[in-house]
Amino acid sequence: MAKTALIATDLSFGRKVAEALDKIDLHSSVAAWLFLDQYEDWRFVLASRDLDGGAKSYGRVHDALASQGISLEQTPTLLILEMSHPIVRELRRVFGKVMSAEGKRIGNFPAGDRFVEDGILYRVR
Repeated sequence: MAKTALIATDLSFGRKVAEALDKIDLHSSVAAWLFLDQYEDWRFVLASRDLDGGAKSYGRVHDALASQGISLEQTPTLLILEMSHPIVRELRRVFGKVMSAEGKRIGNFPAGDRFVEDGILYRVR
């Protein structure tokens, strides 16, 4: 299957989502666009200790974004991962000490039993 490309609108919107969550003190430890092999598509991935709560985390994020003027229809396809998830742990191990991960492009990145084909990092702490 051919991989769809992220466009400038997607890239700037990812930054807008991360900033909107910061404004309401729902700080993300990981915020990134990732193309994951199991979905064969892009997902905006978030991880935070505040979001380690399963399905209810999606509601919290949608409510937070709505409070910042970002509607459900505008919200990218989200994937909220727990801090213990192999992708999150590996991203934090490799990029967590980098001064600024924002805008860093990653690819062919193995993370535990998962594989990140491509990605754009916004935040890794």
